[in-house]
Amino acid sequence: MAANKALLKEIGQDLQKSRFSDAISKAKEVLERDPRNYQAHIFLAFALDGNKQPEDAESIYTAAAAYKPNDPQAWQGLVKLYQKLGPHKLKQYQHAALKLAEIYRDAGDMYKCQDVVDKFIGYAQKNGERQQYAEALSLILPDSPIYPALEGRVPHPAKTYETIVQIVEGDEKREINTLIGERRTRIGARINDVTLEVKREVFSKSRLGHLYRQLIEWSIDDDVRRTYEEKLFQYCYERLLAFPPGEEKAQELNLVLKLANDMVIIKHPYKAAWDVAIDWQDHKDIKEWDFGVLREYITFFPDSDLTRVLSGFLSSSISPFPNIKEEKPVASVGDETGEDESEDDDEGGVQTTYIPTTEEDRMMMMSEGITSANSLLAYRLMGEYYQYLEEYAGNVDLMHKAKKHLEEEQTKTGLPFLFTSDSYSLYLGTALVLHQSPRYHQDAKALFDGVLSHDPTSTPALIGVGLIWEEEQEYDQAIDFLERALKRDATNLRVKTEAAWVKALKGDYAMGRAELEACIPLIIEKSESKELLAQTQYRLGFCIWNLDTSKAARKDRAGAYAYFMGALRSNLNFAPAYTSLGIYYADYAKDKRRARQCFQKAVELSPSEVESAERLARLFADDGDWDRVELIAQRIVDTGRVKPPPGSKRKGISWPFAALGVAELNKQEYHKAVVSFQSALKLAPDDYHCWVGLGESYYNSGRYIAATKAITNAQKLEDNLASHVTGDTWFTKFMLANIRRELGEFDTAIDLYREVILARPAEEGVIISLMQTLVESATDNLEKGFFGKAIQLARENLNYATKVPNCVSFTFNFWKTIADSCSIFSTIQGHIGEFPVETVKTLLGSNEGEEFKLLQDTDGIGTGVLFAKGLFPDDEKVGVDLTKCLHATILAHKRAIHLSAHDIHAQAVAYYNLGWAEHRAHICLPEPMRKSLSRYLKAAIRCFKRAIELEAGNSEFWNSLGVVSSSVNPAVSQHAFCRSLYLNEKAAHVWSNMGTLALVENDFKLANEAFTRAQSTDPDYAHAWVGQGLVALMYGDAREARGLFTHAMDISGASSLISRQLYSVSMFDHILTAPSNLPITSLIHPVLALTQLQALNPQALSYGHLCALFQERTHDNARAISTLEKICATVEAEYEATELQEAAKRFALAKTDLARSYLSSGSYDKAIEAGEVALSLSSDESENELTPEERRKARLSANLTVGLAHCFSGDVSEAVAFFETALRESDGNPDAVCVLAQVLWAAGGEKEREKARELFFGVLESTPDHVQVVLLMGVVALLDQDEDMIEAVVEQLQALRSTDGKVSSVEQGQIGEVMRAIATLREKTTEEDVLSQIQTDILLRPYLPHGWLELAEAGDGEEAAKAAELAVRVARKGVPPKGDLGAEDLAKAYAGTGLAADGQTAIVVAPWAKEGWVALSEAVSG
Repeated sequence: MAANKALLKEIGQDLQKSRFSDAISKAKEVLERDPRNYQAHIFLAFALDGNKQPEDAESIYTAAAAYKPNDPQAWQGLVKLYQKLGPHKLKQYQHAALKLAEIYRDAGDMYKCQDVVDKFIGYAQKNGERQQYAEALSLILPDSPIYPALEGRVPHPAKTYETIVQIVEGDEKREINTLIGERRTRIGARINDVTLEVKREVFSKSRLGHLYRQLIEWSIDDDVRRTYEEKLFQYCYERLLAFPPGEEKAQELNLVLKLANDMVIIKHPYKAAWDVAIDWQDHKDIKEWDFGVLREYITFFPDSDLTRVLSGFLSSSISPFPNIKEEKPVASVGDETGEDESEDDDEGGVQTTYIPTTEEDRMMMMSEGITSANSLLAYRLMGEYYQYLEEYAGNVDLMHKAKKHLEEEQTKTGLPFLFTSDSYSLYLGTALVLHQSPRYHQDAKALFDGVLSHDPTSTPALIGVGLIWEEEQEYDQAIDFLERALKRDATNLRVKTEAAWVKALKGDYAMGRAELEACIPLIIEKSESKELLAQTQYRLGFCIWNLDTSKAARKDRAGAYAYFMGALRSNLNFAPAYTSLGIYYADYAKDKRRARQCFQKAVELSPSEVESAERLARLFADDGDWDRVELIAQRIVDTGRVKPPPGSKRKGISWPFAALGVAELNKQEYHKAVVSFQSALKLAPDDYHCWVGLGESYYNSGRYIAATKAITNAQKLEDNLASHVTGDTWFTKFMLANIRRELGEFDTAIDLYREVILARPAEEGVIISLMQTLVESATDNLEKGFFGKAIQLARENLNYATKVPNCVSFTFNFWKTIADSCSIFSTIQGHIGEFPVETVKTLLGSNEGEEFKLLQDTDGIGTGVLFAKGLFPDDEKVGVDLTKCLHATILAHKRAIHLSAHDIHAQAVAYYNLGWAEHRAHICLPEPMRKSLSRYLKAAIRCFKRAIELEAGNSEFWNSLGVVSSSVNPAVSQHAFCRSLYLNEKAAHVWSNMGTLALVENDFKLANEAFTRAQSTDPDYAHAWVGQGLVALMYGDAREARGLFTHAMDISGASSLISRQLYSVSMFDHILTAPSNLPITSLIHPVLALTQLQALNPQALSYGHLCALFQERTHDNARAISTLEKICATVEAEYEATELQEAAKRFALAKTDLARSYLSSGSYDKAIEAGEVALSLSSDESENELTPEERRKARLSANLTVGLAHCFSGDVSEAVAFFETALRESDGNPDAVCVLAQVLWAAGGEKEREKARELFFGVLESTPDHVQVVLLMGVVALLDQDEDMIEAVVEQLQALRSTDGKVSSVEQGQIGEVMRAIATLREKTTEEDVLSQIQTDILLRPYLPHGWLELAEAGDGEEAAKAAELAVRVARKGVPPKGDLGAEDLAKAYAGTGLAADGQTAIVVAPWAKEGWVALSEAVSG
């Protein structure tokens, strides 16, 4: 023990001299001897602290304090140590400081006790964070163990609590904002959810509520206390909103309600608390609210929205509370003299809030308040007031908004608000029942049922359901609900009269009358509303009206009439009474003026008066006032009464929709009319007239398929129609005919029109429609190429026109159809001989009327030519008939102008039509005359100018003027086209005309732009493509032009002459280039086009000649001969008449081509005769305009033709002479050489054959790649067995067959045949060589059937069958349009299979080819 003391003394000396290491070792030595030595612990800790070992020092001090907790040394050491260690040890510092202060307190040393605490708080404020400082301040709060000792020495607890509150408030606010900022960026996060989550998290560990309460408890300043009471309320309110439903939320709810009610009790004017205290109450009736609280709320918060609503409601007559207008100011105590002392004290005083005194001011004030109010009570009061004012539409919107707000409040507070929800449902249900009844009955009934489910005795709900059943005509159920409501409130006269009325509606008029009569005195006695009295009187009159339905009883003014008038005396604006009076005046008093006034007044007062509306609409419809009909019908539709709810017994009301449809039809609003008629038909599916109206609406809006279905449905109903409607059923046939006409089904339409005319022969509109349809059908057939049918229809129309009633002939459309029918004949000039001149004469009349003198000074057209008599030569008959047809067309249009004098628009159109007729006459003139300004063209220009004067805004008129003036004055033409495009820039034909004008004026760039614009505007307009093709020709791109002409041909109608002309010429030019892959369609389509062209204009001989050339190439020799014979006859007659060299030239060329056709058909003598004529006409000595090239080709063709004709006739020597002449004149043409060589070889003499060989060699030197020459040389070499020659020929053929594009498919087949023949007939050849040759042929041209057929013939069994099958497959792919194989090649492929079915197919494909017949014969016989 002594040793320990000595060591402790040494340790003390070492510490004084700062020898901390020595002190540490010695202190440890002491502790080894005495581990519980307190002083050694103190020294060791001090030494460790001095030796920079604070953690070890802390542990030693702590151990020492445990040994002697009431000794201050260890705690003092810890305090000093913690001051050095910084704020991270602040919590331990607080514990040590508290222990040290308690030791000093127990020792009675208050100075040191306070000093320790003050130093710690100052240290924490200076070095610690805000939260640590707030924790440090807790040492001087009342709940601190040392507070009793320091009370009076430290600040008042209220001040300390306020400081802590400010710190905690700031920290929590920052934490909330920080967490929201971090979490709101998460994927899928929503700001509201994040905010609630963060607040819930922060509030769950917050002690701010406790601090608020302590501050309020300790504060001695009333202002501070009130401020923090408000903060506590707001804090608790936010916690309530943040917590989810559960126990915590319920606790916070009770706390918030207590705080709010406490503030109301002490009358602290904090609006949020008052709003909660008033708004969160849930009572069944409004009268259960505390009037005093409501009155004080108005006083404290005069500018709030709830105050405006409360002030209005409490001052109204429906308020269950004392009227606030009658409130007297409460005088101050001792105020007996009424001196000028302020009465605005806390116990009462003068009213400081404006209180409305009139209904208008009250309504304005309450409406202003409810607009921005978020108060359950405000919505409830406003709903009650709206219901009182019968503002049902406004109440519907308001209650929808209120229920949405109620859901939000229920979610926020967790309160059920059952009574408030029921009141909203009742207000909304009542408004829905009475607003646009019965549109919202289903919604209203659901609301009432919801209330009755937990409150079966709710009188308003029972009444509401009763009214719904009444409207739905479920009278038994309505009576049940109303009587149940009456049991709850037997004095309710409104319910009692409603129950009596339902009985009357059920048909028990006597009971209804008795009960209603009993109610009237009670209503008068109780001074009920005038509206109820008027309603009861009307209903009583209704019962009397239906009890005795005799005419005398209803005319009795002392009966029902008196009660109807009494209802109006009670309420001048009671609409049903006006309806009943209107019926009385209309049906019994026969006073239409008064009836109309009554119906109009009823509709003005109430759109629910459907009977008045229907009768009034019919009156306006009879007057043709469709605007008013539409107005009335739309008003009835808007009420919602026309459509019954699902499951209702009540029938829908269809007439308003039907009336709307008819009105919209008259206004040409067809899409709206469709919707209206569809709505009407949903309510009345068997309404015949609605189906007709729907069909007409669909028709006028261009929906023809739907229109057909509608009219068909209407026709299905015709058998069941009443007799007075049956006479109008013709209109459905007429409409169906119109629809078929628009769909292009003209034959069906014509038949339907004729059926209608049989029943109504004088129906002018149907007659005109039939005539127009006949013309349209003729035009349609013209465009499709059915020229005979078009002519037939035009004749039918003209014949029918002579049989129509006389009144029809005085209409513009009649003469337009006559003119259009005549123009069909002038368009199809091949049938001009069928023009019914006598019929047209009958129609026009023989008198030279005033109408025919129109423009006669210009065009010179009257009835003279048409009525001229006499016989004309056959060659002039076509021209005479055409002239008569053109004159008839023009005269018909002139009469149309005369008949349209009263209508400027129709007259403008008539001049337009006449202008085109004059222009048509101009272009039908002979070509030399068309180049000058003819009288027809002058008349056309005048017509179009007159049309423009009458209607300058019509783009078509300007376009027409541009067309007719293009050859006269290009500047005027350009101006007219520009004006037309200004009026309608989307007119493709005008752009095409502009391009054509530019093309004529050699402005190719402008032409190209115009045609391109036309194509983009309407890609299906053929002439735009034609124009583009002409531009391509001008730039030298024949291939592009041919493609454009082909496309134009494909999309154009058969009447387009220019498309067919240019297409045919371009295709013939292409054929002349001898393309190797020319499809057969390239020959067929031009023939079709030229055939149509001949029918349209048979006088165009050049195109007839071109058609014959195409027919020659398609082996149609008969038609080619017929065509060329006609041309030769016509040209010969022309030459004899005019002796023009051009005619002689055309005759020579035609004879040349005719000779070839004779040769192809086997008429060799005729071929020789025609050929010799052609040779004589094309000789150098002949006088014609043949160019040298034309002369060379004509003579070559004629010499070859005559030579072949002599050859086939057996005169070889004569044939050789012509061939030699052909060779001499054509400078050794290779084709002529081939023909001559073949003839020489066929002659059989060695001399002739040697000459043939010489000819072949000569051609091969000049044209070694001529396929026919090489082939013939191969055959000759094979016959001569000349191996050297065969080798040379095989080499040349190998080179030719491997050349792409230069050898056609036919020539490829011929090369293959020669090669196989050589391989077969040469000496020293084997079957393998033949097979190898066939395989080589297939390898080089696998897409051609020739090699496969040879392989099938060379093989046998299954391999041969497969090869034959492959031949058929490649042949089918090689025919047009995919390839250029001919029908014979396909027939050979089918015949090669050996099957009977394929043999039949071969015959069908090429009946002239023998292979098909042979194959079929072998298959049948074998």
